[in-house]
Amino acid sequence: MAGFGDPANEFSDLAMVPHPAVTVIFDLGGQPFVIEDGCGSRQRERVVAGLAPVRARGRGTARSFECLQLRLSPMVAHAVLGASSELSGAVVTLDDLWGREAVRTQERLRAAGSWQDRFAIAEAALARRLDARRTVDPEVAFSWGRIVATRGRVRVEQLAAETGWSRKRLWSRFRAQIGLTPKRGAQLVRFDHVAHRLAAGHSTALVAAESGYADQSHLHRDVVAFTGMTPAAVAVAPFLALDGVAWPSDEQLAGGAFDVGLRQQNGAGGRA
Repeated sequence: MAGFGDPANEFSDLAMVPHPAVTVIFDLGGQPFVIEDGCGSRQRERVVAGLAPVRARGRGTARSFECLQLRLSPMVAHAVLGASSELSGAVVTLDDLWGREAVRTQERLRAAGSWQDRFAIAEAALARRLDARRTVDPEVAFSWGRIVATRGRVRVEQLAAETGWSRKRLWSRFRAQIGLTPKRGAQLVRFDHVAHRLAAGHSTALVAAESGYADQSHLHRDVVAFTGMTPAAVAVAPFLALDGVAWPSDEQLAGGAFDVGLRQQNGAGGRA
């Protein structure tokens, strides 16, 4: 989870780059911040963006905003949101999933005196909503883990063989519990790795070669399909620029990159 503030109003119109997690956003500012997607859905206040939403954007007014953003792994999202395949590519309101508890949680977050208090409130809300009966199948969890570990470079046939399931069964159960088919999930994980490599300044040719694409054109098509933007535009997307601050890697944490000065400079603070 991460808390964002934007007093300079740099991100009043922000393209959301797809990430292999279900995103929950609580708007905590005084002015509305609307999340919309390419299908015409517009949500505000308490928003859930499923895996790979279609060209989602956040749009605010000419005022500063604050929000708390949660990134839930598909397994956690399945257990705490009560939905999986229904969220695929969609932007919906959290109220439809949590009812009045979504409103009460946002009210507590708004009233909290610090980001640490807000993080604790969000953690408690997730714990209350955790439904142990909605755990994913071990075979599905294993398959998702393999997809993430290989950065999307594993074939569905190989996953099926390793789990002992048929390809058809894995495809069906994976989509029902994760929200995407195994192939689409692998494409999303590979795209996420590519997007962050591009944002780090690596060339399209190098990233394509190291990520298993046939050529640069193949990578270009994949990036456009997920974002509606070219690789060059994704490389400078503000949404990605904040990732290393809000969700630092273990290496960044060990190296001290996630310090108070950096949080203040970028208007973001987070915790794993």
